[in-house]
Amino acid sequence: MVRVVRHKKVSCGLLETPFKIIEKSPCMKAQKQTVHFTDKYLLSPQNPILINLIGAGGTGSQVLTGLARMNESLVALGHPGIFVRHFDADVVTVANLGRQLFAKSEIGLYKASVLISRINRFFGTNWKAICEQFCIATAPDLQRSNITISCVDKASTRFEIATILKGQNISNIADDRPIYWMDFGNGLNTGQVLLATVAEVRQPESKKFKPCGHLPCVTDEFKTALANVEDKDLPSCSLAEALHRQDLFINSTLSSFGCSLLWSLFREGMITSRGLFLNLKEFRTQPIPVSKI
Repeated sequence: MVRVVRHKKVSCGLLETPFKIIEKSPCMKAQKQTVHFTDKYLLSPQNPILINLIGAGGTGSQVLTGLARMNESLVALGHPGIFVRHFDADVVTVANLGRQLFAKSEIGLYKASVLISRINRFFGTNWKAICEQFCIATAPDLQRSNITISCVDKASTRFEIATILKGQNISNIADDRPIYWMDFGNGLNTGQVLLATVAEVRQPESKKFKPCGHLPCVTDEFKTALANVEDKDLPSCSLAEALHRQDLFINSTLSSFGCSLLWSLFREGMITSRGLFLNLKEFRTQPIPVSKI
């Protein structure tokens, strides 16, 4: 039997990690594929799934639209759908036009309020805008949700979100029981999306697959890399200046991949990849497989 291992370094928005690509010869015995089965509450809830979406910038605004489309589709399939609370304390500026989903008439208004109002009018939902930062000081009842989605720029914010989620009481009977955390991050034309479990998700027995109930969060798996990232809060004065930091389509492309992963949790009831690294300049993606660590 022949086994060749090649190391490939993949760059992304915040992280750079080497992946081992294992090439198996035809004579090697096939092994069970490792998968993660969706928490059963997401598949048959009594109420809409509660989602906290943190960040209303380039990625967050695109993810919100994806969630609205997802909700419409889930309801059509007989699912209760989802309910979103959108957190962001920033207001719309001139630099946000074009790269983010805002118009000139919305300059000076709160981003979260603008986006949620637009979604509610278009889709007939009753989602909520929270025009403040998601942090330790946020009201405890607002911190809790079945799925937390972070679209933030700072590594320190990710560590704060991790602290909040890990400190929550995990109850199997609570409608707002925290289950998953999906994190988006990107640079100029690279990025990543990672799905994690807040706590171990009970997995069914399977003869075909190798179930994995734990998906590591970004702040644990890439703790050292994130700790070495220098947080920068440099507001742009124009769209042209903003495009030097984040290219035009990196946010929308990354959000589509992330929403597709989330859709697989609902629609297929299982996933084989828990995220991906994206290089839009080279039109290349590297999936991150579900694996027992």
